[in-house]
Amino acid sequence: MPEGHVIHRLARRFTEAFAGRPVAAASPQGRFEEGAARLHGQPVTEAEAHGKHLLVGFPVGWLHVHLGLYGKVTWGEAPAPAPVGLIRLRLANEETYFDLRGPAACELLTPGEKDALHARLGPDPLRPDADPDRAWTMVSRSRQPVSTLLMDQKVISGVGNIYRAEVLFRHRIDPRKAGKDLTREEWKAIWTDLVELMADGVEAGRIDTVRPEHTPEAMGRPERVDAHGGEVYVYRRAGLPCLVCGREVRTEALQARNLFWCPRCQEP
Repeated sequence: MPEGHVIHRLARRFTEAFAGRPVAAASPQGRFEEGAARLHGQPVTEAEAHGKHLLVGFPVGWLHVHLGLYGKVTWGEAPAPAPVGLIRLRLANEETYFDLRGPAACELLTPGEKDALHARLGPDPLRPDADPDRAWTMVSRSRQPVSTLLMDQKVISGVGNIYRAEVLFRHRIDPRKAGKDLTREEWKAIWTDLVELMADGVEAGRIDTVRPEHTPEAMGRPERVDAHGGEVYVYRRAGLPCLVCGREVRTEALQARNLFWCPRCQEP
């Protein structure tokens, strides 16, 4: 599932491609036919993201997209080719087309429904209206591991498995530590780091979390090759030596997701 920086990049691209101009809308698959008919000929007014949710404004309402585990998007230059596969939604103008396949959600929301969605979601480190104290209130009262809380979109929005593993490593926090045992200073450091790391991800289009002294150039090591991101400390590095201390990086399943950490750098 894409992490929050990907959806913020997608919102930016929607604004660049479609803002202020009418779009042709269709649902070749047929599962969003009524919604596409309402969007057809309408201009995009704005686009934004909240965590892993994309929200695109039209005069008739808000297009809400959540890619989930299987959703895919395709962009291309107009004219759009004949539809191939199960395309839930196609938007196009004279320059660009956008295809959406397999999303967990593709629906039209009223302004009130959009507000309710925001209210259900935790603060997003990439949004200017985010309130980290709201998340801290939930974290500081919870017996759940901090690694679980960081992935709970009701607590904090947009953080996925990569950012979770990496931000905890960067601050030497045991991922199994209970939220209630986290200090306020640790939470502030986590939040501040996520704001910076995720903003970098929006700009670069990939996740890089290693500090300058641990880059391939600085350490004389090969670059990481992985479709899920750039240079990282522990994510998907189980069995490899930690870039900081040399200890073997570990992994274990936690609520159906793989957790990665260094037992020495993140010692309880």
